[in-house]
Amino acid sequence: MKALAARRHHRFTPVVLVMFALLVVGGVYAAFAPGSAQADTATNQDIEQGKKLFIANCATCHGTNAEGSETVPSLIGVGAAAVDFQVGTGRMPMQATGAQAPAKPPQMTETQTKQLSAYVASLGPGPAIPSAEAVDPELGDAANGAALFRTNCAMCHNAVGAGGALSEGKFAPPLWDTTPTHLYEAMLTGPQSMPVFNDATLTSEEKRDIIAFVVDQREGSAGGISLGSLGPVSEGLWVWVVGIGALIGCAVWIGAKSS
Repeated sequence: MKALAARRHHRFTPVVLVMFALLVVGGVYAAFAPGSAQADTATNQDIEQGKKLFIANCATCHGTNAEGSETVPSLIGVGAAAVDFQVGTGRMPMQATGAQAPAKPPQMTETQTKQLSAYVASLGPGPAIPSAEAVDPELGDAANGAALFRTNCAMCHNAVGAGGALSEGKFAPPLWDTTPTHLYEAMLTGPQSMPVFNDATLTSEEKRDIIAFVVDQREGSAGGISLGSLGPVSEGLWVWVVGIGALIGCAVWIGAKSS
């Protein structure tokens, strides 16, 4: 006991205690940290096949090393999620330059897309493709997702995800046909004019709630005519053309009958 008491005053004692505390904290965090929302890690074979696909389909614009140029962004560090979204929705490879890359039928198979994503992910750390559990709308809260969507997304995508026009020829696309995985990846990577909603802005559970809400909108209107789900634009047109037009017609008819 006297020996231990004497060592408490050793000049290296604080350093040893700090290192021990850091070791304990790191071990506890590793044991109790929440599970990752990422899909399975790609194999070396996937990366090699993805490199071949990249050279054949992407290197012309993005460079042989994905370094980009003054007009084309670098892909180093964008992660697998960004590639899976852009290629999986057909936005890349682009057919022609423009204000925005529109969605179109994908030019690569699902396997090729995953291989290309794996290669780009190997160039630098970035967001990974989410797991099936992370994007499962059945596990989300659509009511909470509606509140989050109105706060973060409705100003561009419309209150129910019908999309809308932006400035300089850009637009927010409709979301009803977008897969849950691509919805999550869009929030995670912020493609084109969309901001990035990382886990500090929207947690993985909140992203899943938003996905649940968007998927719920595909079931159609809860009642009445949806009028394209374009909000006050189509509703105002209906009121002025049909509603007031009918009233004017009735007034003319009544006037004609009375005369």
